[in-house]
Amino acid sequence: MSIWECCELLNEFVDESDPDLDEPQIEHLLQTAEAIRRDYPDEDWLHLTALIHDLGKVLLHPGFGGDPQWCVVGDTFPLGCAFDESIVHHQYFKQNPDSNNPALNTKLGIYSENCGLDKVTMSWGHDMYMYLVAKANKTTLPPAGLFIIRFHSFYAMHKSGAYKYLMNDEDQEMLKWLHVFNKYDLYSKSKVLVNQEEVKPYYLSLIEKYFPAKLRW
Repeated sequence: MSIWECCELLNEFVDESDPDLDEPQIEHLLQTAEAIRRDYPDEDWLHLTALIHDLGKVLLHPGFGGDPQWCVVGDTFPLGCAFDESIVHHQYFKQNPDSNNPALNTKLGIYSENCGLDKVTMSWGHDMYMYLVAKANKTTLPPAGLFIIRFHSFYAMHKSGAYKYLMNDEDQEMLKWLHVFNKYDLYSKSKVLVNQEEVKPYYLSLIEKYFPAKLRW
């Protein structure tokens, strides 16, 4: 199906993990994208990234397996090294066998200093799913767009500054764009709904620019 068809599928879902949002997901996507579009009018890739960043939540849909919300939404974090205390509900990691595995519970674990986040295995969720879909369908979004999609729920890193020792110089540059995006992801929510039919032609033009007409999901 197309990107826009996937957006419309999300009309059926409200993210239970988001205390600020009780509107369908497509409203959140459009509000985020439109807010960024107003402030960064020349960065069309960022407008589209905002529109599609949460499309991985389609995993909640019965047609995609109907995964429960706990394994689709919420914060993401690296696997294969120590769980940082800034991760939400960190106290429950003591029940995870990795916490007692000496190969996995040190600062670097299986990684090397500044190896780059592209080498890091992240916990599963909607971020990683949409990142893989975009890559597999050969999107022409710039690397910063893919970085935002993959790591926007990695709050320990972009909110608390954890795991910087795994990042390389390229990650540090792209993190600047994630910080820009994050302000709109969190603070663009409004009861004033976006006129979908009015903005749809603009976003369809961006989808056509950066993605194939139909994607394999």
